[in-house]
Amino acid sequence: MFYILFLIATATRLMPHPPNLVCVGAIGLFAGCYLRGRTAWLLPIGAMLASDVIGHVLRLPGMGFYNPAVFCMVYAGIAASALIGRGLAKNRTAARIGGAAVASSIVFFLASNLGVWFAGQYPPTVAGLIACYTMAIPFLTNTLIGNLLYSAVLFGTYEFSQSQWPARLTRLVSKQPAMQPAFARKS
Repeated sequence: MFYILFLIATATRLMPHPPNLVCVGAIGLFAGCYLRGRTAWLLPIGAMLASDVIGHVLRLPGMGFYNPAVFCMVYAGIAASALIGRGLAKNRTAARIGGAAVASSIVFFLASNLGVWFAGQYPPTVAGLIACYTMAIPFLTNTLIGNLLYSAVLFGTYEFSQSQWPARLTRLVSKQPAMQPAFARKS
């Protein structure tokens, strides 16, 4: 399951899409909820890094390596989605998943745009910070749509599938070392 989600997250970032309308945040929520240990946050961070490396090599617009302040804050916002997903592990309802998708979107918005402000793209004043967040509202809208849509698909598909084939899916997300990538295994 890890590898399938990794490929999906990486591919959606590489395919043409409206800015921020990708599934990485939703996959972070899903991974935080269902995957154990470091695998939960390695999945969205690894997919981001892989797609940034590929985007950099292929010189895709908006992809690759950019200002370190922005880069770090974007990745922190993505990692936060896995942490928020942890809160869903014991109680998954549609309302809680939707709330987590909204919370994840807001945390990503706040973190990533704080990075933009730190990078000097706006004046280093409170007015500059407000301008930065104001100009980023269209990106927040896309992030919200993407996180809500992809979360509904991921969680809905998994929960439906588990009701149909519970034993097989339980093994896919269990803590068995065979299902964890080599770099996530504890020695």
